[in-house]
Amino acid sequence: MQTPLIVSFVAYMVVMVAIGVYFYFKTNDLSDFVLGGRSLGPGVTALSAGASDMSGWLLLGLPGMMYTQGIVGSWIAVGLILGAFINWHYVAKPLRVYTHHLDDAITIPDYFSNRFEDKGNTLRVVTAVVILIFYTLYTSSGLVGGAKLFEATFHLDYSTALIIGSFIIVSYTFLGGYNAVSWTDFIQGILMMLALVIVPLVVIYDLGGVSAGLKIIESVDPANLDIVSGTSFIGILSLMAWGLGYFGQPHILVRFMSIRHEDEMNRAKTIGMTWMILSIIGSLAVGFFGLAYVVSHGVDLKDSEKIFITLSQLLFNPWIAGFLLAAILAAIMSTIDSQLLVSSSVLTRDIYHAILRKDATDKELVWVGRMTVMAIAVIAWYLSTDENSSVLKLVAYAWAGFGAAFGPVVILSLYNHNITKNGAIAGMIAGSVTVIVYKQLHGGIFDLYEILPGFAASWIATLIFSKIGTKNSSDVERIFSEVQKRLNKTF
Repeated sequence: MQTPLIVSFVAYMVVMVAIGVYFYFKTNDLSDFVLGGRSLGPGVTALSAGASDMSGWLLLGLPGMMYTQGIVGSWIAVGLILGAFINWHYVAKPLRVYTHHLDDAITIPDYFSNRFEDKGNTLRVVTAVVILIFYTLYTSSGLVGGAKLFEATFHLDYSTALIIGSFIIVSYTFLGGYNAVSWTDFIQGILMMLALVIVPLVVIYDLGGVSAGLKIIESVDPANLDIVSGTSFIGILSLMAWGLGYFGQPHILVRFMSIRHEDEMNRAKTIGMTWMILSIIGSLAVGFFGLAYVVSHGVDLKDSEKIFITLSQLLFNPWIAGFLLAAILAAIMSTIDSQLLVSSSVLTRDIYHAILRKDATDKELVWVGRMTVMAIAVIAWYLSTDENSSVLKLVAYAWAGFGAAFGPVVILSLYNHNITKNGAIAGMIAGSVTVIVYKQLHGGIFDLYEILPGFAASWIATLIFSKIGTKNSSDVERIFSEVQKRLNKTF
């Protein structure tokens, strides 16, 4: 297996780094580095948004959950698909129009600061702090996934695997910035979807069909085929609540901001949702029917999150297996690169440029952005050194943090002219603090995913504190009205 796998992996990684080198020479200013100059078409926008959204958990964490929990785990897919559709339909176009209208805001803190006329930069700093805290956890989850992939594929020790994976991902993000990230994500998204369609079909064929697979799964535990067995209303609600996270994920929101024209958003939505539905169904099938394969062939699987890796190695010749396993690396890379870039843009644009050095040149800002990519990656690497870390658990924590801190503020800022700077700050703090505190109590009080209380706390705090203190200026109200008129014409 080793030679074909190495050749496949190296070929894939050379292409990714080559894209980074190409866009290194195309990156002239900070807007190019962090938003690609708002030049992406609907196809690249949609697939890069999907690929950066899904990460390694799509090929590791989600199949692992289906493998251990059975069909009840599919409730998470229902929530995710609903959340993604609502996000594309009600947030994507308004956010693109609003950020372009607000002095060409190119980061999420930029948008919030300009939307609420935050001259003191308090809102900008709060947003930046929340992003850096939860992206550190999110990036760590991807590095853990990459280490598990290299560990299982090449029989490396965990520490060596972690270093190799981290180096590959950081290199092309460092070089090419947003365009490199988006175009590599586009390629990675196609590879991920193909892998998630091919693998379960081959597994089902090997088992003798869907009915034969279901009989084996039922023989292990009849509850595996019961969509409500072993859970409760709270459990189902928690799984579906993952959909709430979409409204606050900065690496997804910036994709909406970067499309070249808002009129192309509907095409992007169609492409993005089609890709997502196919990929998630495939991911669920990998874990579900993977259990039947493991049982029927007597495979000793110690880590359920490695079911996709195991099936790829056992069912395909080494050359095809190499590219299938590269899909896992694609999923991991497509999210970490986006997270690194958003974190870097926050530190560069919203802290260094907006507060520390307002007269910094474009070249200086691009290099500051590259250096912060390196710094953030080192911190995330350090937090990933625990080889017992769970990809899904790390993703769940960060996903909840962003969804609760930013989701309500994003929605309300787009549709409610009464929301003020005080409300936005209170909402972000209430959402993020609630998630962190509730995470420590999880299981001790209610078996409820922390995004639900966090989202509710943020929404309520945003509305209440918007009624306290200084109201929006006439300029803020005027811009809101202008944007609504433009949206009414384009929707």
